Amino acid sequence: MISLSPFHAHETRTRKRWGRLIVLVLLFLEGMSSRGLSEKTLVLALGTDPKSFNAAISQETSTSEVVGLLFEGLTRFDSRTGEILPSLAESWDSSPDGLTWTFHLRKGVEWFDGHPFTSRDVLFTFRDLLLNPSVPVPARGIFTLKGDPLRVEAPDEMTVRFFLPQPFAPFLMALNYPVFPEHALREAVSQGKLASVWGIGEKPENIIGTGPFKLGKYLPGERVELVRNDRYWRKDPRGKALPRLEKIFLLIIPNPETRLLKFLEGELDVYPVRGNDYPLLKPLEEKKDFRIYETGVDVGSHFLVFNHQDKNTGRRAWFQDQTFREAVSRAIDRRAMAELIYNGFAVPQCSPVSPGIPFFFDPDIPCPDYNPRSAEAMLLSEGFRDANHDGILEDPEGNSIDFTILTNSENPERLAIASMIRQDLSEIGMKVNLLPVEFNSLVVKLTATGEWSAAVMGLTGSPDPHFGITVWKSDGALHFWNRGGIRTDWEKRLDAIFDQAAVSPDRNTRKALYDEWQEIAARELPLIYTVLPKTVYAVKNRLRHVSPTPLGGALHNIEEIDIGESRTEEAAA
Repeated sequence: MISLSPFHAHETRTRKRWGRLIVLVLLFLEGMSSRGLSEKTLVLALGTDPKSFNAAISQETSTSEVVGLLFEGLTRFDSRTGEILPSLAESWDSSPDGLTWTFHLRKGVEWFDGHPFTSRDVLFTFRDLLLNPSVPVPARGIFTLKGDPLRVEAPDEMTVRFFLPQPFAPFLMALNYPVFPEHALREAVSQGKLASVWGIGEKPENIIGTGPFKLGKYLPGERVELVRNDRYWRKDPRGKALPRLEKIFLLIIPNPETRLLKFLEGELDVYPVRGNDYPLLKPLEEKKDFRIYETGVDVGSHFLVFNHQDKNTGRRAWFQDQTFREAVSRAIDRRAMAELIYNGFAVPQCSPVSPGIPFFFDPDIPCPDYNPRSAEAMLLSEGFRDANHDGILEDPEGNSIDFTILTNSENPERLAIASMIRQDLSEIGMKVNLLPVEFNSLVVKLTATGEWSAAVMGLTGSPDPHFGITVWKSDGALHFWNRGGIRTDWEKRLDAIFDQAAVSPDRNTRKALYDEWQEIAARELPLIYTVLPKTVYAVKNRLRHVSPTPLGGALHNIEEIDIGESRTEEAAA
């Protein structure tokens, strides 16, 4: 090991020069080793540590961003074309009534440990795990139609047949749900221990998928290392094995300023550009050897949500009051958010569906007006008064409007959104506290303990609204604003809408139903939407075959992505 302590005073200038040279060379080699520059290694950033490596129970992006590369479904969604493509199933056919679907599985697919992939794995995933009411799987509601689950059988080792109780419009898209290995998880499921396996302390070799990459190493607080799955079944158009990359390093970097610095220093290959970063990054494209891709409006969301089952009876009454929620919505200055937080690279969000999903987006849903005086008038009409003249409104029972907004500490945009909401609400007489917490802790509060009053959160989007069913159905795992509470009439109507839209074979009928859903969501405001940022990515020129899309992001085709000489190096050559 080379010591970096100062040289002794009697050392000659020559020895100093040689010592410094040796240190520089060793540091260079160490950097090559840590980055894997001698290999085809992609280096990315995660905002927080994964909570688990168990794709069956995950509900947060910190987990899904990792496990999405380890597992596959029977189908896959092409975010460039919107088509549903074969994956672990190489073909399928259906009965004329759309109730019976037969899938012919891909031959020669192997799990990471060499076990062959067969219909037993598909049967296990759907019958024993996903549709088993004794197993806590968040995605179960996606495959339950008006209370009736589908049925699945395996006529032989390479054939699977699904029997639907009713037509299910997004069925093929839903089958991108990951398939799990029966031989690796059978015992855990039969013993009711699924939630305790494949956690962050699991040995990497025990986590078995069929995806393009395997878990190589996890160093908490530092990085996740993924390695190429040499058994992967996909080939490129020339018949060469995929993926092209050898490794992916996912560095745990909670601070976005640090992520930006590391990207500019060449330590990250992809950086999601924030609005305030754009003026800095755009002039550096050529000098720093990267390219900026602008793909359109984000399909996810940022919103303020209240706990309608708050343990404090006073707050619970406010949050359940639609007039109170509408007053809050009118007090929020979304256009100021777009300018100040995103430097204009954002638009106000009006409904649960982003304009980035044009077919299902309803352009007739009005965006909330910023009107604090109207907000004040609405609160006064509900009996709120500043009776003691301290600047804080009290409800008719004398309780001051005082609550705390939680948001995840690792996300500066959400912190900024929450801070602006706090300021806006203070101007209409509300005392709002802001408490940043670690993301995984926030998820537990919202989905398990119920120990929260308000939160600024986000959800990822989907090309089909059906896949928001876990949020919008009253029994959904992510129906966090009213978990376990009495359903309101409008929630009952949303349940019916999602049930009807799921089984309707006509796309225009589904569109009309989801338009009604957007109208109800905009009127009742269980989620008070803020702004939709525009999606912009900075990508190092050494990456090949990159084609970012709004729905898929910068690396949706990660199996095809390769690393070679940068365009600058090519030009010099």
